[in-house]
Amino acid sequence: MAFTNRYTVIIIGAGISGITVAKELSENGVDDVVILEATDRIGGRIRKETFGGVAVELGAGWIAGVGGEMANPVWKLAKRFGIRTILSDYSNARFNIYNQSGTIYPSRLAAESYRKAVEAAMRKLRNEEDDDIDELAMMPNTPIELAIDFILHDFEMAEVEPISTYTEYGEREFMVADERGYEHILYKLAETFLLNSDGKISDHRLQLNKVVREVQHSRNGVKVTTEDGSSYEADYLILSVSIGVLQSDLISFRPFLPRWKTEAIQKCDVIVYTKIFLKFPYKFWTCEPGKEFFIFAHERRGYYTFWQHMENAYPGSNILVVTLTNGESKRIEDQSDQQTLKEAMEVLRIMFGPDIPDATDILVPQWWNNRFQRGSYTNYPIVNNHIVHDVKAHVGCIFFTGEHTSERFSGFVHGGYLSGIDTAKDLLEEMKLEKERTIESKALLLALSESLSISQTKAASNGYNYEIPRQVYLGSNLGAPEAIL
Repeated sequence: MAFTNRYTVIIIGAGISGITVAKELSENGVDDVVILEATDRIGGRIRKETFGGVAVELGAGWIAGVGGEMANPVWKLAKRFGIRTILSDYSNARFNIYNQSGTIYPSRLAAESYRKAVEAAMRKLRNEEDDDIDELAMMPNTPIELAIDFILHDFEMAEVEPISTYTEYGEREFMVADERGYEHILYKLAETFLLNSDGKISDHRLQLNKVVREVQHSRNGVKVTTEDGSSYEADYLILSVSIGVLQSDLISFRPFLPRWKTEAIQKCDVIVYTKIFLKFPYKFWTCEPGKEFFIFAHERRGYYTFWQHMENAYPGSNILVVTLTNGESKRIEDQSDQQTLKEAMEVLRIMFGPDIPDATDILVPQWWNNRFQRGSYTNYPIVNNHIVHDVKAHVGCIFFTGEHTSERFSGFVHGGYLSGIDTAKDLLEEMKLEKERTIESKALLLALSESLSISQTKAASNGYNYEIPRQVYLGSNLGAPEAIL
């Protein structure tokens, strides 16, 4: 018979939200916690890998929202831990758009196409109806229009949508370019409450390679079963897994989660964001100011569209990065890396000529087919807060955290970080209320017991003899309200 471990709180997932909520609980005296992480590392969708001799970020790679009146909490952590960052300026990307003949579109044409794309996006956002406007004419059709539509909605959303990250924290973005990786922030946070030795976490409260498959829950708490047959019990459970995992069948619930909860989870739109890294023997692209980002216009939206060279981050690295999203991301995950390399090289040779060298290596992350992620981040429709509220709301002793539970900052690292803090506050408040309810319940039982004792004493003094069974039934003849004990 397998041994069952008992805790006050179980946290599933050791990403930014899971580590943060555990840290907040520890700082408030709740140390009887275990973090169950499915992989062999902490970080979740913050993940670095060494490629071409440098550290590249496979997942989250930027600190978005810097330079405003309010300080971005993740930016503050990055400065505190000495994370090296590089300013990213996308403003010139729209003027570095290559056509399929290998020449750059004239700036005037690019500017006009960009203006039309912004107008179309604003009209859609505001749901304006104007009989004088041909909506079909506003849709992107040409390669340059499709390319700019991709840039606008995948990289420069703040220019048309009131995103809290940019309005509250500032419009600047900094790319993490640190050999220790973005994940170094998580390790430094974890060190504040988890035991570590020689720079590695050795605390038994963090258990890696624990794939949770089943959650049984009731008023008495939860029981969690992992793929290797281990079981854990606790008073409370915090789910810090991605919305994609919640939408999948990786974790089953007994009993099922309520319908309002599952419907809210399934309504969430999951974005797949894939950065493909290519290593070359030498650089053949320009590294002049304003040329870090460049665009390829294709008749298929998002087909190897957005490119970036890594020379500003790592001089002499000779690495290019191309970003794909959603359908294109899923497509390349289902094909071989060699096929992806062939397609990418065909695009590069259109832009830079047939004589450029072949890439010597390629790195293609898997975010959609990864059963522990199932996507990159959440994309909520603008002004749809009721979905976020239902996704975040706890179900009995089960609490939910992650960037998908952030009403203002979903999709961002700071959204995940702040959600961890919020979830810890919510759980601590619930634990406080539960303690108060227990005290009140005990006080009521004591009062009823004293009332029964007084009634027995009075009865005895009047010459009556009552047989009181061990399982007491308090009737109206005892002058107290009925209660079942």
